[in-house]
Amino acid sequence: MLNRRQALWLLPTAALAAQDPPEVTIRVDVRLIRVLANVKDSTGALVGGLEKSSFRIFDNGVPQEISVFERTTQTPLQVAVLLDISASVISQIKLETQATLGFAKALLREGNPEDRMSLMTFNYAVDQLTGFTNELPRLERALRWVKAGSGTSLYDAVFLASEQLELREGRKVIIAVTDGGDTASYKKFPDAMEAAQRAEAAVFPILVTPVTNDPGRNVGGENAMQLMAERTGGRVLFPGSFERLAASYQEVLRDLRTQYLLGFYPRGVEGAKQRFHRLRVEVDRPGLLVQARTGYYEETR
Repeated sequence: MLNRRQALWLLPTAALAAQDPPEVTIRVDVRLIRVLANVKDSTGALVGGLEKSSFRIFDNGVPQEISVFERTTQTPLQVAVLLDISASVISQIKLETQATLGFAKALLREGNPEDRMSLMTFNYAVDQLTGFTNELPRLERALRWVKAGSGTSLYDAVFLASEQLELREGRKVIIAVTDGGDTASYKKFPDAMEAAQRAEAAVFPILVTPVTNDPGRNVGGENAMQLMAERTGGRVLFPGSFERLAASYQEVLRDLRTQYLLGFYPRGVEGAKQRFHRLRVEVDRPGLLVQARTGYYEETR
């Protein structure tokens, strides 16, 4: 038989036993994958007005349910502009900076108030002229002091811009004005490619190649940037000369202003062994081309 002291010690235990067991909440952390897409016809003209039902997304070949859809997304832009200031463009720097300033004005005056732009230059080294800003005077002051130098560190510039963009929210874009050549980077092409894909940044190389015959061009570098653009959901532009650079900037801006936003929660691909998932976006209308990134990396924990 229990004495009074023993009974008092057992009361809390008995009371707890009589209570309902605590609820256990199991969290399933499923990442929303966002995919930005442009749709174009056979002539390259942008196609707007498509409905959600027109799109199909496949993750590693598995069809996915589209949970988020915006016909013309207003998600703020985070645009990193990378300017080649190597010796080969020394006579064209004024045209390059003027066209870039014109793009900045169009981007920041006519778009979402939350849009931001940063400036980097690259020759033998990469220089950060400004962080991400919407202050046009700050961008204009930075462009005044651009001077050419030897070497071309294109892949280093893409890598560093991608690292910065990975930490930001919004639609992430890299515009690289270059001839496609790289002579001085520490990082290699695969490093820059992976960094851009991890940042979910669309790369738009503007390849200024005044020389039209292959012997005078860096065809290998051009092909590498074409591949980077295709895999990240951007595209390559060939203005032909710095006099036409402003028109190329306007083409990029038109693409950015008419993007569809698609989002899905990956289902049925959890067992995939590879860290990189291949994406495919299709529309149900024949003859249309979808411009969207071709994959994403799983987040590391």
